[in-house]
Amino acid sequence: MAIDTETAAKVAKLARIKVEEADLPALADEFSAILGFIEQLNEVDVDGVDPMTSVTPMRLYRREDVVTDGDIQQSVLKNAPDAREGFFAVPQVVE
Repeated sequence: MAIDTETAAKVAKLARIKVEEADLPALADEFSAILGFIEQLNEVDVDGVDPMTSVTPMRLYRREDVVTDGDIQQSVLKNAPDAREGFFAVPQVVE
């Protein structure tokens, strides 16, 4: 799909991007290239490929929630300038 300079100017205006008149042909070419790539994606065979997300309610693939590197609270708190009751202590900033 070819985009003309008039359409490129309209898109730039809608996006609130200032584009000089001399730069409009290059912008139109870039838009055309992007739309050409999108048209290529329509040719990809996706039969049998499950979608990862959808507009219909479905659960996403989830991994098991397992702690892989934990139980090192004391080692982490050694880096804190002030630690109290197992937490980083910070000065009060809101009264």
